[in-house]
Amino acid sequence: MSRRVKNRLRRMGRLAQTTHDDRVELDRRIEERTGKYCDDGVDELLDEEIMELLRQIWERKKKPIPALV
Repeated sequence: MSRRVKNRLRRMGRLAQTTHDDRVELDRRIEERTGKYCDDGVDELLDEEIMELLRQIWERKKKPIPALV
């Protein structure tokens, strides 16, 4: 799992709302979207794009989407 992705989620206030499996899947999707290793690709995405990827992951898992704080 990417440290930089984890730090980005922490800055966004979303780290506590994600599981290890969510973060591993997020790493994979970042790599897929950017064509780069997740540590490099995460810097190319806006917070909104990362949130959209998380929503897709949560929806696929049927996990309730946490309310924005």
